[in-house]
Amino acid sequence: MKLSTREAEGYFARPDADKTGLLIYGADAMRVALKRQQMLAALLGPAAEEEMRLTRLAGADLRKDPAQVLDAIKAVGFFPGQRAVFVDSANDSATPAIVTALEDWVPGDAQIIVTAGQLKASSKLRKAFEGHRNAYAVGIYDDPPSRSEIERLLGEAGIRDVPGDSMSALVDIANDIGPGDFARMVEKLSLYKHNDNAPLRLEDIDAVAPQSTEAALDDLLNIVAEGRTTEIGPVLGRLQAQGTQAVGLCIGATRHFRRLYTVASDPGGPAQGIGRLRPPLYGKRRDRVLRQAQAWGANRLETALTVLTDTDLQLRSAGQTAPALSLVERALIRLAMLSRAR
Repeated sequence: MKLSTREAEGYFARPDADKTGLLIYGADAMRVALKRQQMLAALLGPAAEEEMRLTRLAGADLRKDPAQVLDAIKAVGFFPGQRAVFVDSANDSATPAIVTALEDWVPGDAQIIVTAGQLKASSKLRKAFEGHRNAYAVGIYDDPPSRSEIERLLGEAGIRDVPGDSMSALVDIANDIGPGDFARMVEKLSLYKHNDNAPLRLEDIDAVAPQSTEAALDDLLNIVAEGRTTEIGPVLGRLQAQGTQAVGLCIGATRHFRRLYTVASDPGGPAQGIGRLRPPLYGKRRDRVLRQAQAWGANRLETALTVLTDTDLQLRSAGQTAPALSLVERALIRLAMLSRAR
């Protein structure tokens, strides 16, 4: 049988011990692995490995020894409790062995849990699970994690008091980074909040959030917008070492100053303008953008956008001979000095 994405979320959390098996497939191996870990933990409990109630098989090995799966599901364990056979990274060569095990499965045998990469609708492995009346197949796609999924991860980590602004920040981060990185971030957050029963703050999230090139670019643009001229060089050098290109810097700066202009030029004033931004900003980031927009004002932000537009045209000009990063650095210094002009 085929599980929809919504149905799968509930099943991963509360799997049916009487089912024959489950196929989890998808292009992102990390997403598939995380769902498989969640499902097996819920099905077998925390002591499955120690009690030898979980048998792991490599899909690539089944071509040489196809009887492995059938032998494993029929084996009698030393410890009582639910058993499972996990076939990792199954491919076409593993399909005959898995199909045979599905056909010969009887109540009391170990469940057959299979993971695979992206499978077409015509895949024999996928058809075997979708057509089985007591087994499930579910596809995992590259959609951002849902709010309920994030809440589940936080709950498993012991983090339950999450105010709205902190949850919004976590949703933004989850949409920006991969599922494995986000899961590791939640683990760090759990350690960071150990024995701390206070609500989760934005400062707590900032302390463990992965730092990226985008974060360094944000630092640079805040430095420029706040007129801290002497700090531009070191941060720009760090971005250059990370491989950031001049055109990308210019585009990022234009996006930042266009956001400030949107806030500053709102008919209802910056305080209303900050609330109209999409996607919305939260916490300290929201307060910082509001302060910058108020300090600059719409007129000077128009000038800043003109400077950046001219710089972008120079960077893309076929006759440009000056080093590209030098042009961007000069423009950023000019903007930083403009921020202090009155």
